[in-house]
Amino acid sequence: MTIVIGFEGSANKIGVGIIKDGLVLSNPRRTYITPPGQGFLPRDTAKHHQACVLDVTSEALEQACIKPEEIDCVAYTKGPGMGAPLVCVAIVARTLSQLWNKPLLGVNHCIGHIEMGRLITGATNPTVLYVSGGNTQVISYSERRYRIFGETIDIAVGNCLDRFARVLKEAAHRILAAGDCTPEDLCFSLQETLFAMLVETTERAMAHCGSEEVLIVGGVGCNLRLQKMMAVMCEERDAKLFATDERFCIDNGAMIAQAGWEMFRAGHVTALQDSWITQRYRTDEVEVTWRD
Repeated sequence: MTIVIGFEGSANKIGVGIIKDGLVLSNPRRTYITPPGQGFLPRDTAKHHQACVLDVTSEALEQACIKPEEIDCVAYTKGPGMGAPLVCVAIVARTLSQLWNKPLLGVNHCIGHIEMGRLITGATNPTVLYVSGGNTQVISYSERRYRIFGETIDIAVGNCLDRFARVLKEAAHRILAAGDCTPEDLCFSLQETLFAMLVETTERAMAHCGSEEVLIVGGVGCNLRLQKMMAVMCEERDAKLFATDERFCIDNGAMIAQAGWEMFRAGHVTALQDSWITQRYRTDEVEVTWRD
């Protein structure tokens, strides 16, 4: 029996989750919400996480009916993500690791999404579409690495949609005055184009790897239109589509705990002097020793 507590805080959500041998015991989180039309800044986001993290930790322990002495490992998001929020959560995990005298483990945020998706859906060896506010990647496992077959090099899909919405709000009167199309037309067109690109790239990776499964993870993965478009492609290829709901698609602590659980059982630990964070921590940097 192995119990891991995971701390996630790479963006605007602070989450703490507890996993016990593949069972999600608790997964509370808090979201930093800014006024409409405004993005979240690293410093303000970190302050939010600092104000909430102890309450969320207590809530996770209470919901799981777990005492600190029962925990085997403390996992935290090492990166990628926003610097200040990552540092805030890493400090908390590092402190609790020393107070509770438990091993510490830095986890790749992207791999956290993948391992959580595999756990919840039961997908065995899927081609993964990881699509969120800050990351967009098509990934497949091969030879002890999560290999990246395609990724955005400028802006992630989630941030693209958010930024377009802000620009559209400032320019809506010009569009309406022209009379050619409505803001709704533009939003639908952008979404359809982006999602079609994602589906095509995912299908290319599937063909290359001989894959018969697709797993969608990340916050944008909650989008039902994206899931429907991907389902059509999978049906045409006689493949299976796996996706989760907002409990596990959106950033959460349990996904860090689950990846940490896999890593810890495979012998991974992070020494205190190495327990730093990095905003640029690529998915394919991690040696995946817990999979065949």
